[in-house]
This record gives sequence, structure tokens and C-alpha cells, in this order.
Amino acid sequence: MAELIVMTKKNYEDLKKELEYLVKVKRPEIIERIAEARSHGDLSENAEYDAAREEQRSNEGKIAEIEYKIKNADIREEVTDTSYVHLGSVVTVYDEDLGEEEVYTITSVTEVDVMTGKISVESPMGAALLRKKVGDKAEVKCPDGSTYTLKITAIK
Repeated sequence: MAELIVMTKKNYEDLKKELEYLVKVKRPEIIERIAEARSHGDLSENAEYDAAREEQRSNEGKIAEIEYKIKNADIREEVTDTSYVHLGSVVTVYDEDLGEEEVYTITSVTEVDVMTGKISVESPMGAALLRKKVGDKAEVKCPDGSTYTLKITAIK
């Protein structure tokens, strides 16, 4: 059985829009570029043709990935309760070992962007923070077997 992918209704709708764009707009554009490049003759030394075919492979891979996510979506209602950490929460944590405070948004796997502080509910940190309340400590288990502790200081 395929693994379910937790996401919000908004994320699900965004994926459907992206899929529609890739299938109905981008795919025909790429096919047109391939046909144009083919008309230039010898394909063995045609960089334009090679680039268009590579873009086609990339686009088809992205389409398959999005179709898989949509097919296996586990859509969760967005919760507005700020008394505990859940999908969609913005959590401020204090790392006692480093003496630093950080802010993270708990997202679905499809919305992860570590550079902007968006972490997955399925990541070690996201899973450790789930269902915790302000003042609680979360013990995060790292893939290497080590652990660290975060104290929740705020939830939005």
C-alpha cells in the first residue's frame, strides 16, 4: 500500500493547479519545441533538440510526482487552535543546548522549505513537536541516534 501524504486542502488544490499547468500548458510547449528542433535536421548534433527532450523528461517526472501526491493525499482540516502544535502551527522553540530561539512552521511534506523554516510533520523535529503545548519540552531524535531538546515558547 502506498504511503499517505498529509497535506492541507489548500496544498491539495495548489498541486491540482500545478498539475493542470504542467499537462495543459507546459507539455504542449515542450512538444512544439521538440518539433521545431527536429525540423532543423541532424538530431545527433542538435543541442536545441537535446535540451527540449531533457526538459520533457523533467516535466513528465514532475507530472508523475504530483499525480502520486494527489492520488495518495491525506487531506487534513486546517486547525486554528493555538493551544497545541499541529499541521499549520507556527512554533517558537528554544534550543537549550545551543541557547538559541528559532521559529518553525509545521507543514505537510509537499510544502517543506527548510530555508524559510517550514518543516514537515513527518520530520524528526516536526513529529517531536506535534501535540505539544507552550512550556512543553520536545526530545528530537536525530537519524544518527543522538537527541536534543527543544522547549516550546510560543504557538501561533
